[in-house]
Amino acid sequence: MKFLFALAISVSVVLPSVQAAKEVFAHVIVGNVRSLDNADWEDNIKLAQEAKIDAFVLNIAQGDEGNEASLQTIFQVAESLNFKLFFSFDYKALGAWPKEDVIDHITRFGASPAYFKTDDDKLFVSTFEGPDNAGDWADIKATTNSFFVPDWSSQGPVVAAGLADGVADGLFSFDAWPNGDTNITIKSDLEYQDALGDRAYMMAISPWFYTNLDNPDFTKNWLWRGDELWDTRWAQVMEVNPDFVEILTWNDYGESHYIGPVREKELGLFDTSAPIPYVENMSHDGWRKFLPFYIEQYKTGAAPTEFEERVAAYYRTAPALACPDGGTTGNNADFNEVEQPPQDFNEDAVFYGALLTSDEGVTVTVKIGENEQTGTFTTFPASGAGTAGVYRGSVPFGGNSGDVVVTVSRDGQVVATAEGGKPLGATCEFDIQNWNAVAV
Repeated sequence: MKFLFALAISVSVVLPSVQAAKEVFAHVIVGNVRSLDNADWEDNIKLAQEAKIDAFVLNIAQGDEGNEASLQTIFQVAESLNFKLFFSFDYKALGAWPKEDVIDHITRFGASPAYFKTDDDKLFVSTFEGPDNAGDWADIKATTNSFFVPDWSSQGPVVAAGLADGVADGLFSFDAWPNGDTNITIKSDLEYQDALGDRAYMMAISPWFYTNLDNPDFTKNWLWRGDELWDTRWAQVMEVNPDFVEILTWNDYGESHYIGPVREKELGLFDTSAPIPYVENMSHDGWRKFLPFYIEQYKTGAAPTEFEERVAAYYRTAPALACPDGGTTGNNADFNEVEQPPQDFNEDAVFYGALLTSDEGVTVTVKIGENEQTGTFTTFPASGAGTAGVYRGSVPFGGNSGDVVVTVSRDGQVVATAEGGKPLGATCEFDIQNWNAVAV
């Protein structure tokens, strides 16, 4: 778990009314988008719609002077494209939100047809932290007719569920990354569901995590294991069966867990706060490829039978020991984790996944520069080999460098190809290692 837990307490709660369920959202850092115009937002929203994402969660920091103009633009475009939005009030970035300002934002923007509502017409609202202000939310909910699902992960599931006499209608957990060099489990998710009982649980999914930033406000330089994380987590959604899923994130470039496009105008943070431009030309578009399948499977409880067969791949762009680690640690002691060398967390390998109706007669080739390897599948759909779903595997870098091309063929005929990402280098591009990944 990525947060310090307070002691558990027993509380009585009032259960919420019926909410919309089986919806998938993507977290948007509004502080990163002040340079985006209508055309950029049209592109963002159309990409999200193609991926079958239901809404953007707009993370807004208290007092950010760019909020108003950005929100006006986003809501205007969302209305024109029939897309949904809702707020996540950030209580950490620039401090706590005054209750009156929260009410004002929900009231004004909640009147938009683009604001996401539950089935019983309540305005969906979330937070990033803010447990010290839990007492504000009884009044906020009553005044705005809102359905409240905060992230109070720092408190742990039991304490968070009981804050302010159980004011939350559900909880969102930011616990989307594993602790250590093994894959993530669903232990934390089940603890949240147990603590919440009949209240809603919103589960977090993220593809990666690496950050290396240093400015007067914060210093952060660590990674969590990303190998196999994205597809593993979507498989876990089927086990947990949460009420909602929130993708972390659409555009948090500073922590390398974006699935939206990389736009140069959103990367100003790297001009002043990062030792290397670890997001530049590092596309994560490949992590959206299977979303229509995953989301339909989550919503219906069964693998879709009709879909376009596809392949996706991701990899870091240099071997782990090609240059100094940049002071990056695997894990972060601030979260009560044992720090380890970063190379222990991510393999020097090209990871690939194929969305197939069946793996019968299928072969995988991974070409790195002029070297071609034959891949195998090591992870299969829950229903087993020969069935529809995502098949996964990897091949090692093996000392090779150059363009990466992953091809899936069936009976000698090409089914799909993943290519076009930043080349894999034999040495690192900068004077320290870039622990971010490319996904194509």
